[in-house]
Amino acid sequence: RAPEGSRTMYHIISIRDFEREDLDHLLDRAEVFETGRYPPGLLKDRLVALLFFEPSTRTRMSFAAALARLGGQSISVDSVEASSIVKGETLADTIRVVSGYVDAIVLRHPKEGAARLAAEFSSVPVINAGDGAGQHPSQTLLDLYTIRKSMPLDGIDAGLLGDLRYGRTAHSLALALSLYGVTLHTIAPTGLEMPVNIAVELRERGVEVVEHASVEEAIRELDVLYVTRIQRERFPDTASYYNVASSYRITTQLLEGVRDHLMILHPLPRAGEIDPAVDRTPYARYFEQARNGVPVRMALLHEVMR
Repeated sequence: RAPEGSRTMYHIISIRDFEREDLDHLLDRAEVFETGRYPPGLLKDRLVALLFFEPSTRTRMSFAAALARLGGQSISVDSVEASSIVKGETLADTIRVVSGYVDAIVLRHPKEGAARLAAEFSSVPVINAGDGAGQHPSQTLLDLYTIRKSMPLDGIDAGLLGDLRYGRTAHSLALALSLYGVTLHTIAPTGLEMPVNIAVELRERGVEVVEHASVEEAIRELDVLYVTRIQRERFPDTASYYNVASSYRITTQLLEGVRDHLMILHPLPRAGEIDPAVDRTPYARYFEQARNGVPVRMALLHEVMR
């Protein structure tokens, strides 16, 4: 939250920082930006630092596109190797320096908690673009936005499939959906189940969490299926990764008998867990989901710099 009398939201770090009205406000703003009902140049002369210390395509490019559509400009660091961190500079010092150059910082970092730390040392708003296995609030907002364009969020049956242990997108989305009275269905390979602390938190928030042994068991009960890949970069060793890789796959045969309005979402990139033949079905909404990243991130950038 911003200081009293200041912006509505200052830093965007974790979905845990949001109330339902905050999410609805940002989703409403994203709709305005998607439909073009806004004056040009809202962020003219604003400069944003895109600090991406972990690989990214969609998040980085959609933030840059969103800023450009609002009339702003960006400067960037695209890897640890391209920064003074390789010389031993701390993230805190990097943030102190960079925040003196720009009006906001978008940060992706491999360590959980990095965005929260950055917010403590930054003199300008920080938006978390993913911190290790922690949170990814802008992805969650575009996920919610994609769902809301097709159905009300309240009371849906939402399935989370895949790497629920390390998957920050699944963590963020589950916490956000808890504000809408959903039933949450979790399907994960052995060893990649939702962390106990998050499952406990969800139940404390009043969410019914139903654990399933397989996607086949759950898919006909769902309004939304959120598929995630097995994230090799999050695994402590290669053997652990290969033990669970390719343990599930969404095919057209699997989709027989599902609800007509089922939406299949995926934060991308995918790595074999969705058959390309599924792309041609009406259930596949992941490329639309990626496109929605631009209006949603326009809403976020405008919110912290207006």
